[in-house]
Parts: sequence; C-alpha cells; structure tokens
Amino acid sequence: MTPPAWLDGGSAAHLLGTDNLGRDILSRIIAGARVSTVVAFYAIVLSGLIGTGLGMAAGYFGGIVDAVISRIIDTQMAVPSIPLAMLFAAVLPPGEAMVIFIIVLSYWTWYARIVRGEVLSLRERDFIALAKVAGVGTPTIFVRHLAPNLLNTLLVLATLQFGSVIVFEAGLSFLGLGIQPPQVSWGGMLSDGRNFIEVAWWLITMPGLAIMAACLASNLLGDWLRDTFDPLRRQVF
Repeated sequence: MTPPAWLDGGSAAHLLGTDNLGRDILSRIIAGARVSTVVAFYAIVLSGLIGTGLGMAAGYFGGIVDAVISRIIDTQMAVPSIPLAMLFAAVLPPGEAMVIFIIVLSYWTWYARIVRGEVLSLRERDFIALAKVAGVGTPTIFVRHLAPNLLNTLLVLATLQFGSVIVFEAGLSFLGLGIQPPQVSWGGMLSDGRNFIEVAWWLITMPGLAIMAACLASNLLGDWLRDTFDPLRRQVF
C-alpha cells in the first residue's frame, strides 16, 4: 500500500495512493464515478417516469384512483429500503440492473406524492377546464398541459435526489448488496478500506470524499435550480 503523493513514501505516479492490492486509488475512484453516475441517472429517470405517471393519474382523476394509488404510496414508503434491498438481493442476480431496480422501488413514491399535489392544484386551473370543454382527450391534457407545468418541479427534485441515490447505491455496495467485484464502486471501496483504516486511512477517506463531493454538487445545483425556477425565492436587486 502506497500513501498519497504528499505523504512520506508517496509517489507522484499514484496521487491518492494505492490499496492493499497495489491498485491506484484515483483510477478506481474515476471508474467508480462512472458506475455511480450511470446507476443514479437510470434510477432517477425510471423513478421519475413511474412516479410522475401514477402521481398525475391520482391527482387528475381523484376518487378511487387517487385512493388506491395513495395507499400504494403510503405502503411503499412504510417499508424500510435496506430490508427491501436484502430481500431482492437474495432472489435477483447481482449487478447494475438489480441496484437500479431496488432504487426505483424505493424512490418513485417521492415523485408520485409531489406530482399528485401539483396536479391537484393544476386541474382546477382555467386552461385545464377550457381544454376539457374543447374536447381535448385526457392523454393530450397530460402531455401538453400538465407535463410542461411539472417540468421545473421534477427537474429540481431529480437534481436534489441525485446525491441521495449515489449515497444509497454506495450503502448497498458497502453492505455487499449492490455492485459486485470486479466492478468498481465507491461503496465497495469503502467496504474494502474499512479493514485497513488504522494503517491506511486513505483507502476509506478518498472514496468517502468523492461521495461527499458528488452529494454537495448535487445539492448546490438543486438549490440553484429551485431558486431560478421559483420567482418567490429570487432576490431582487
């Protein structure tokens, strides 16, 4: 194990040091970033599509449709994510697809609840009433009238959740339920490094800093988008 380049015994060839098998930490962090980004992107897109569709249906139709979807959402949110992940990890083949499936199962409810609340307000607006009077079909109302008005909210939510999904994926990999070797993941690096934390702190610190940086960037971008899209939050100079 080689320490980072700025410590005694470090090497410029390995800026962040090497692990117990001689693998470059920086290279593994970069490789892990690809896995985390791909998993987070697909998980957020699928969660958004499922949650938005069900949330729009619940908010627009109301009645029994709203009641059924709301009960499904409440039931899903009451189930802890980690035990759910352990259940599916036992029956599904490991890999990126399984991790994405677990994340989607845990995150679609956030989109559904927020979209439902937005649509409950939008459906009472005049432009929706006029569209109904004009004989516009429900699918067209969803696509051309409701969806554009939800776009800003969904974009902000997706950006804010990007960091949360990365942490969740890292947690699954840390517990051995997510990305499996030889694929590199930040959570897997944390799991490998915990056994050497007293003698090689950089093994667990460097991937931890990468996760923190990704979450911080996601939250800052999400806050900026929220301030940009919400006129009430803009500062007037």
